[in-house]
This record gives sequence, C-alpha cells and structure tokens, in this order.
Amino acid sequence: MAEPGVVEFFGSLEDRLKASAGKLSGMNCVYQFKVGDGSYNVAFADGNAKVAKGEASAPNCTVTMAESDFMDLVSGKLNGQMAFMTGKLKVAGDFGLALKLESLLKA
Repeated sequence: MAEPGVVEFFGSLEDRLKASAGKLSGMNCVYQFKVGDGSYNVAFADGNAKVAKGEASAPNCTVTMAESDFMDLVSGKLNGQMAFMTGKLKVAGDFGLALKLESLLKA
C-alpha cells in the first residue's frame, strides 16, 4: 500500500484538527500552503478549522514546500527549523504563525 500523499493529508486534516480543538483556541488566521503543484488553505476561527483546496484571498502566513519535503515534515522525518534553514521550507507573512505550524500539522 502506498504511503498517503498531500491530497490525503489535507483531506483528513480538518477532522484531525477538530479532534484536538484545544490547540486551536484563540487562533484567528489563515495559512496558505503551496505544496508541489497544489495549493491548500486552512482557516482558523473561534476554535474551528476549515481546510480548502486552492488559494486563500488574504492569508496571514504562506508556506511553500516540495511535496516530498512536506510529507517528511508532517511525518516527523524532517524538522521544521532545519527545513527552513536549508531552504526546503519557505515562509511569507507572519513568522510567528509559522513557528506554531509544526505542532498544528501533527495534530
């Protein structure tokens, strides 16, 4: 069986985030993910998360990564800070939100 990919990851992310709603408390922001050829956005508001395919109109934080690097990041094989320092992870916008990202994606 093939390992899950980016589409499957974002397809199940909303349910995983709802299961750990405590982490979402007080978050009101939009993350934009540009992973490989795909784009996804995750909007946090009032303790809820909504995942959608495509571009967000006004993201607070944009993350750009290759698909394989992203899957390594979310599986724990790649450290977020190391990925950033080696250029595998690019961040635009609110860097403080980017620092919270690793714990949110491993929800």
